Amino acid sequence: MQNPVIRALFTLVDLLESRAISYAIMGGLAVRALALPRPTNDVDITISIPAEEIAELLRQLVVEGIEVPQAYQHGWLDRVAGMPLIKLKTYLDTEHAVDLDVFVAESEFQTSLLARRISADFDDRKIWIVTPEDLILLKLIADRPRDQIDVTDILFIQGQLDEAYLKRWAAELSITDRLDRALANHFGSQ
Repeated sequence: MQNPVIRALFTLVDLLESRAISYAIMGGLAVRALALPRPTNDVDITISIPAEEIAELLRQLVVEGIEVPQAYQHGWLDRVAGMPLIKLKTYLDTEHAVDLDVFVAESEFQTSLLARRISADFDDRKIWIVTPEDLILLKLIADRPRDQIDVTDILFIQGQLDEAYLKRWAAELSITDRLDRALANHFGSQ
């Protein structure tokens, strides 16, 4: 039986791809593909969609069995670190609920991470994910203890990264101190 998080991922991705909506997986699932595999209980994704098409996408998600809270159905968007967010949930069976955090690309950074996305294998299927650099930046924005560990793992596994890109966006996102700390920890441990 397929992992509930992967089943939820494929349900969401199938719908996005059927509507030609550009997306990139981030969060714990992207860490699995780019660093050391670790458990995750949710799907984090950035999508590019015109504001006027969000309501129709949400209606289709409901048809697919994904729970869309009323506030989002009426046009409200949450915000995390300034990025618009729609928090969804799917119940694939009576035992497993999976959270789906759908970030709507609005900023230049989000547009950049979608333009740079790469393909990765999930259960013998190609899925779009963020690049290692963009995942590091997203993890540094959140900067929880788990995110700091993920950044260390990504740096360790990926090796040489586009440091100029990282530094440019860290400055724009006001997280240069966090990037400097992560790089110092990484290069200090080698």
